[in-house]
Amino acid sequence: MLDILAITSPIYVIIFLGYATTRAGVFAKAEMRTFGKFVINLALPALVFNAIAQRHVSDILYPGYLLAYLGGSLLMLATVYLACRRGSGMERTKAALYAMGTCCSNSSFIGYPILLLTLAPVAAVALALNVLVENVVMLPLVIAMAEAGRGAAAGNSWGKTLARSLARLARNPLVLSLAAGMAVSLLEWKLPAPVSRTVTLFAQASGALSLFVIGGTLVGLQMRGMVKKVAPVVFAKLVLHPLAVALVIAGLPWLGMAPLDADLRAAAIMMAAMPMMSICLIVAQAYGQEDRCAAALVLTTIASFFTLSGLLWLLG
Repeated sequence: MLDILAITSPIYVIIFLGYATTRAGVFAKAEMRTFGKFVINLALPALVFNAIAQRHVSDILYPGYLLAYLGGSLLMLATVYLACRRGSGMERTKAALYAMGTCCSNSSFIGYPILLLTLAPVAAVALALNVLVENVVMLPLVIAMAEAGRGAAAGNSWGKTLARSLARLARNPLVLSLAAGMAVSLLEWKLPAPVSRTVTLFAQASGALSLFVIGGTLVGLQMRGMVKKVAPVVFAKLVLHPLAVALVIAGLPWLGMAPLDADLRAAAIMMAAMPMMSICLIVAQAYGQEDRCAAALVLTTIASFFTLSGLLWLLG
């Protein structure tokens, strides 16, 4: 167990340092937004690009992983959305945002650093595949569901909403880096050494800085009265989402697909067990649901210290 804590503890120590230094005024909370922009727009895209460009396409496209992670995530989205609508009578937009918190993982800021410590050979590949699932399928789908719930009036149809989402997606640095890396891999280009080293330096900056940003972002979030409301989201994200992915992985042979390699299987389950994606907060702000989303983000991040430690122990 001490070995497991030695893996997970540094992650949360860095998050705590981000929180403590921002709370103490060493950094302003607004500066966390600047650091976050650096990570999102430069460091993580460089990391994703390297993960793909430095490998042959056959070494990074794992249909079984994509199907398992996407299938488990869609299963969570549909189940929680229907439970909110039919079980709790929640209106459509709120139900879509509630479900978003249970099926979109923080693969970049927390998932990748933890995989780097536990499953280093597949960490970058798993990150690239998760970026593909979460940015190309899950987030546009949730946004389209939320927009449809906000009202079909004033031209807010599914088609127009989805078109706007896809247009934004086409400008996303992570998606652009994914496409660029895929092109380099397919064409088997070798980048000039100065370019390759520059990209690698940016990529190496992503791990610690992304965790530090999460800690600083948590400063000032109001939690009073929110714990009961978001506890089901925390349980669904940290427990049910990895179970859903594990269920789809177990069913791959029934679909005529080869079983996943042990490391990729563990990586998919662990990525699903990560706290909710921090960008969910930005999406929720557009619909006036940021308080509940922020509370869920805080609680999943804190609780994941214990659930991830337990999962690492179970996975050996």
